[in-house]
Amino acid sequence: MVEASTIIAIAVSVIVIGALGYFIYNRRFRYRGRASFRPRFGRTTPEGEPLEGYGEGRTARSAFRIGIPVIIGIIVLVVVLSSSIKIVEAGHKGVLTAFGAVDTTVSLNEGIHFVTPFRDNVIPIEVRTQKIVESAASASKDLQDVRTEVALNYHISPDNAQVLYQQLGFEYAQRVISPAIQESVKQVTARFNAEELITKRETVKTEIEQQIKQRLAAYNVLVETISITEFRFSDQFIRAVEAKVEAEQRALQANNELRRIQIEAQQAEARALGEQKANVARAEGLKQANVLEAEGEAEAIRIIDEQLRNNPNYLEWLKTQQWDGVLPLVTGGNGATPFIEIPSGNSVQAASTTDDTGNSTNTGNSTRGQ
Repeated sequence: MVEASTIIAIAVSVIVIGALGYFIYNRRFRYRGRASFRPRFGRTTPEGEPLEGYGEGRTARSAFRIGIPVIIGIIVLVVVLSSSIKIVEAGHKGVLTAFGAVDTTVSLNEGIHFVTPFRDNVIPIEVRTQKIVESAASASKDLQDVRTEVALNYHISPDNAQVLYQQLGFEYAQRVISPAIQESVKQVTARFNAEELITKRETVKTEIEQQIKQRLAAYNVLVETISITEFRFSDQFIRAVEAKVEAEQRALQANNELRRIQIEAQQAEARALGEQKANVARAEGLKQANVLEAEGEAEAIRIIDEQLRNNPNYLEWLKTQQWDGVLPLVTGGNGATPFIEIPSGNSVQAASTTDDTGNSTNTGNSTRGQ
């Protein structure tokens, strides 16, 4: 920011240096045009001639007298310019001060700026994203000791960097940010049980972030993000949690075992029911087979009975079919040989397949037997 006073100061410095140089130059060469000029303190011969070597020494002394003011003028000019030019680095804001007093009406942007020399100064304040990590010890709702580690990303409000510098200086992190984190963490963790701090981690993080934002906004510090990097509990609480987890695992294992037994019982019941149905089906099949067999035998008996009624010689044919060709060793009292056997199912079926030709053959065989 270039002010009128800055330009005037630089112009005055240049004019003073120029005037000083002109005065020295005029002092050295103003008598060159006068013929009757003689050095006031010069050394001459009786004839009025200067002594040998005196002119050269005077010339060297004159050059020295001119060079010293010029060098001093250049140094003064450099000092003035260096005090007038200020550079604000990238990612920073410049706080303008006049004799140490902060100008709260303006903050300088990145780049080069001209200020009033020896009066104004520019103090750089970083406005980029910064990080601070704090570890806060607190107690949960169920009075469990917990240490919470919080990482906070923040930046200074660029438009109010000069106000923050005026109020807090460069130690604003230690003065307001760290206490805000400590107090916010303690307030929020006291609302949750130790278990809820883990299971409701996102809710805890959101409430802590809101608390810190409200506290730091008044100091022109803007919160970007907050991260809970770690919850550390007491050793006793950790052992209790491990025991609880082990008990839950055992209960889950027992529940799974019970479910396995129930499933196996259901499978065995299903197999038994299947076997029962299979046995019933087999019994039904056997019953039907027996019924069919009985009906077949009844039908065979009926056919034999009809054959016996229709053809008396059919009985003799059955005898010949059952005889194995060996005469019996025991005979009856009247010389007759008992040769009657209750026909079986195969003989009945064989008899049912005979036709009239077979009947005539049986009759012939019976005649021969007689």
